[in-house]
Amino acid sequence: MNTKLSQITEPLETELKEFRRFFKKTIQSDIPLLDILTRYLIKQKGKEIRPLLVFLSARLFGPINRRSMVAATMIELLHTATLLHDDVVDNAHARRGMVSIHRIWNNKAAILLGDFLLSKGLLIALENNEHTLLEVQSRAVKKMSEGELRQLKTAGLGNMTEERYYQIIEEKTASLIATCCECGAVSTSEEISIHEGMNKVGHAIGMAFQIKDDLLDYSESEIGKPKRNDIKERKITLPFIKAVQNASKADARIYRRLMKKRKKTSRDIDDIVQFVRNNHGIRDAETIMNSYAASAKENIRTLTSEEHGRPLISLIDFIVNRTK
Repeated sequence: MNTKLSQITEPLETELKEFRRFFKKTIQSDIPLLDILTRYLIKQKGKEIRPLLVFLSARLFGPINRRSMVAATMIELLHTATLLHDDVVDNAHARRGMVSIHRIWNNKAAILLGDFLLSKGLLIALENNEHTLLEVQSRAVKKMSEGELRQLKTAGLGNMTEERYYQIIEEKTASLIATCCECGAVSTSEEISIHEGMNKVGHAIGMAFQIKDDLLDYSESEIGKPKRNDIKERKITLPFIKAVQNASKADARIYRRLMKKRKKTSRDIDDIVQFVRNNHGIRDAETIMNSYAASAKENIRTLTSEEHGRPLISLIDFIVNRTK
C-alpha cells in the first residue's frame, strides 16, 4: 500500500502551518549572522515527520493544543540541532538537497547554531512551565549523545554486531521518535500508562524508520543524501550484517575487508551492494523492519480504536514504504 504523506498531513494542515509560524518565531534573532543562518535553516525544510508524530499522537487522546505545539517545536529544535552537529561530525556536504551550513560558513557557526537551537528548546519549555516535556526530551538527548559516541567508536572497525547495531539505532533514532509520541500523549492526557504506551509505540516506529533509512542506501531510488553514503563511510548497517551472517565464511571475510577500505572505487561499492542482495541482506532487514512496524501498530490498537489510530498507522505505512 503506497500511502502518500500529503494524505496524512492534509487534515493537520492548519496545525502544521501554526507550528511553522511558532518555530520560525522561536528561532528569530536580532544578531545579523544568526538571523542569516536561521533563515537558511528554514529553507532546508524536511518532511516534518517528527512534529507530525507529535500531533498524531496528541490527537489520539484529545484535541491538539498549545502544549502539543510547544512539544512539537521543542522536538524540532532538538532534531535540527542534532542534524547540524551530525553534519560537522560526518563532514556532510549536503542536507535536504541543500549545501550543509558548515560548508557555507564553517564548523564553528554550525555548532554554535546547534547550541542556540538547543537553548531555545530549553527556554520555551521553562517559559511554558513544561517540566514534564523537558524531562522526557532530556532523556532523549542523553540517549542520542550516547548513541553517537558509540557509533564513533564502532564505525569502520568491522566489529559491528547485530546487537550493537540495534543498540546504536535505539539510542540515535528511536529515542527521539519515542519522545515525539510520548510528548504528544503528555500534551493531551494525564495518564502515565498512556505516556508509557506511546513511548513504546514510538520506539518501534523509530527502529523501523532507521532500518528503512539504512535499506535506502542499498536501493536504486534517489534519496536525500549522497547515494551509497553509508558504504562510502564504512558504516556497517543491518542489510550488510544480515548478508554477512548468510554468506559463506570466505565471502564474509572478503566483503568485511572490502567494507573496511577507506577509499572505495565505484566497482567496490557495486560489489558490496550485489553481495548484500545476493545474500538476502535486504530481504532479512525488511522482515525485521516490518516486524517493528507491526509491533507499533499493535500497540496503537491497545491504546485506542482502529479508526482513531488510523492516521498514525498510515504514517507508519508511509515510513516503511517510502523511496527517499
